[in-house]
Amino acid sequence: MKFIIIDSLSGKQRLFFANRLFVCLVFAGLTFVLATTAYVAYRSGLAEAEINRGMVSRWQKLLGQQQETLEDLRQEAKYNLDVTTLRLAQLQARIVRLDALGERLVKTGDLDAGEFDFSRVPGMGGPENLVKPFPKVPPVLSVDLLAQLARDIEDREQQLAVLDLLLITRKTQRDFFPTGRPVQKGWMSSGYGYRNDPITGQRAWHSGMDFAGSPGANVIAIAAGVVSFAGEKGGYGKMVEINHGGDYLTRYGHQQKLRVQMGDVVRKGEVIGQLGSSGRSTGPHVHFEVFKNGRIVDPATYTHHTRR
Repeated sequence: MKFIIIDSLSGKQRLFFANRLFVCLVFAGLTFVLATTAYVAYRSGLAEAEINRGMVSRWQKLLGQQQETLEDLRQEAKYNLDVTTLRLAQLQARIVRLDALGERLVKTGDLDAGEFDFSRVPGMGGPENLVKPFPKVPPVLSVDLLAQLARDIEDREQQLAVLDLLLITRKTQRDFFPTGRPVQKGWMSSGYGYRNDPITGQRAWHSGMDFAGSPGANVIAIAAGVVSFAGEKGGYGKMVEINHGGDYLTRYGHQQKLRVQMGDVVRKGEVIGQLGSSGRSTGPHVHFEVFKNGRIVDPATYTHHTRR
């Protein structure tokens, strides 16, 4: 096969002869070079694509881990907030109970309600004195402080409960102990002991005290107890007898009308009847007797005695 090569500068021609084998080898070489170049380029593209996919995969995995961490933090923050809110609600409920207990103690202990007013914030104040602010307390420490505050409140609750029980016991004893006068309005018309009988005029023993007043005036129990008798009883007329426990018993005679019945539970100061002149009597009054350990005693000891 003949090839003519022309020089572009000098214009000279050169004649070149090659057989078919040589041409095939040259063609095959060129084809191999082109194929190799293409293959290398293709593999380079695949490697670059693989690298890009690896980087994307790693970034996606890292992003997923960060999202999980963020969600864990969010859940932890929500849990801490829920715990704090719950503890605050519990503390508020305990404070309400303490206020109620404090009000009951004021009433039980006969304290000044104006001085111990649990429905108002106690007065506080003073000149302004700025100090360096305390550093922010971490959430965990806040929960610890709430827990400590809860323990302090629980201690106060127990102490107040004991005090409440003592005051109630003292008040109960005071209520059941006979003290005071058996009438709301009236005056003592006859004392305990020997006297001239108002009907016969002869010297006789008077086993109680008489309190006179207007007809229909209230007769009251001088202590809490259970009515052991209510009705007509000889010279007593219409009479009420109250058992106060602790070996004490009182009688209220000559009443116009009774307001209680046998078996009734009465409170200290409760109205049990109206002043009258039933039975052996010269006018409206209440004949008042006190028994201790089954024996009659001078009522003056109890009508003039105050026990706290």
